[in-house]
Amino acid sequence: MMQSMPTRSTRSRAKHAPRQRGVALVVALILLVVMTLLGLGAMRSVTLEEKMASNTLDRGISFQAAEATLREAEALLEPPGVPPTPAAGTCPGNGICGAPVVGAVPRWEDAAFAGWQNATPVTSGPITVTPQYIIEHLGNNFPCDLAAPTNLACKRYRITARSNAGADRATVILQSIYATP
Repeated sequence: MMQSMPTRSTRSRAKHAPRQRGVALVVALILLVVMTLLGLGAMRSVTLEEKMASNTLDRGISFQAAEATLREAEALLEPPGVPPTPAAGTCPGNGICGAPVVGAVPRWEDAAFAGWQNATPVTSGPITVTPQYIIEHLGNNFPCDLAAPTNLACKRYRITARSNAGADRATVILQSIYATP
């Protein structure tokens, strides 16, 4: 029997076959690494978006609780139940304080200040927040009506409300200036 001589194309395929299998493996590994990096990037993005949504919810709940507390404290100052005015720089413990001392650290920034008064708790789903307030008497003889600034018969108060839904959650501090006859 006569054997046929290998043709040029048969020799060429035999020579390059092992290299082609190795290149396919390298390409497959590179694609696998790229897909893994894309997956990790997507997971990181989703985690960040979840944290941002959680912070927005916390801030919204804390803001609503602080705003409700401002309204509650303002209601305490409505006539006829206007509380007596404490001496300047004092805070007897009912959330109503005398005028702040000029040059002193503001009460809401002082970590050692213990005169905060708890307000009505606010509940939103599984989260219950107990906001706090302080009322500072800023003085007497303020105009009650800006249209008639000569009528100096009103007292002015600064109400500071703070709300925190818990550890590692958003804290909101709101203030309002309230005038009462």
